[in-house]
Amino acid sequence: MSGMLKLHRAIKASAKPLALAIGNFDGVHLGHQAILAQTKNAATALGMTPAALTFAPLPREYFSRAQQRDDVSLKPLSRLMSVTEKLAAFQRAGLAEVWIPRFDQHFAAQSPIAFLDALRAANVRWLMAGADFRFGAKRAGDIALMRSYGAEHGITVETMTDIACVDGGRISSSAIRAALAEGRLDLAESMLGRPYSIVGRVTHGKKLGRTLNFPTANISLTGRNPALGGVFAVQCRLVTRGLEGVAGQVSEGEVIFNGVANLGTNPVVSSENRQHLEVFLFDFSRDLYGQRLYVTFIEKIRDEQQFSSLDALVIQMHDDTARAKDILSRIQWTHPVT
Repeated sequence: MSGMLKLHRAIKASAKPLALAIGNFDGVHLGHQAILAQTKNAATALGMTPAALTFAPLPREYFSRAQQRDDVSLKPLSRLMSVTEKLAAFQRAGLAEVWIPRFDQHFAAQSPIAFLDALRAANVRWLMAGADFRFGAKRAGDIALMRSYGAEHGITVETMTDIACVDGGRISSSAIRAALAEGRLDLAESMLGRPYSIVGRVTHGKKLGRTLNFPTANISLTGRNPALGGVFAVQCRLVTRGLEGVAGQVSEGEVIFNGVANLGTNPVVSSENRQHLEVFLFDFSRDLYGQRLYVTFIEKIRDEQQFSSLDALVIQMHDDTARAKDILSRIQWTHPVT
């Protein structure tokens, strides 16, 4: 575990020169991990502080919200991980500082040069971004401008070439979202470098599952709209505060909880058109309210569906449980999350 990760909600001047990685980093997939590793290595070699700059909300989320106001039929854009999970990934990568400025109308309207001026004033002396990174009002800034500015002001600018995944396609957050939407968890894992997971706090739900003999842990999805949906075989572990405090880690020595999860709108029991994540843990009776659970999606069992009655739902839940137990009996936990 690396040292304390300092979080700043605005671009802030540093006393020590910074090596900075810039990007959305949604999912912190293998391409992102390569960028962060190169940034950390450069910082070590040059005597700088390794840092990252990302945004909240993501720019694509910000602009999509404006489109949704004009067209209510548009669905919210999905996000691969929460800000908390992203911070944990940055800490694992060995970064010391992270800037997460609010992406709003003012931030979106600044010129590319104004953005670069802010980075220079903050003592950034080495920059790393994806080759297709765009910035500034109307996405007018690009890597060519960044390199030209850097040459004039003594800032080294590096880019990372695309990384191909197992099927030869380009690794990207969009490709991962598409794979998850199609239920291709294996493809998503090959791009993420780990199985897809959701970390969330266990909250109180309608408690209908208890009356059906399927008590579930309801996981908060605040701040995210997952790209996948349906019923899944899952493995879970409790999450504690990280040793250095930032975003938490899987508890050492914790028992793995096998289960079956439903991720969707629960049309049989809820009229709310928003996603819920409910996990039924096998042979488990502990109180988890208020705790954070790390849910790893192992295999998709089926799509979410409507049922004519609660009795029909219970019959299907028994079938889902049997299938999940069979799936999980054939695998081992090989990707502990730290």
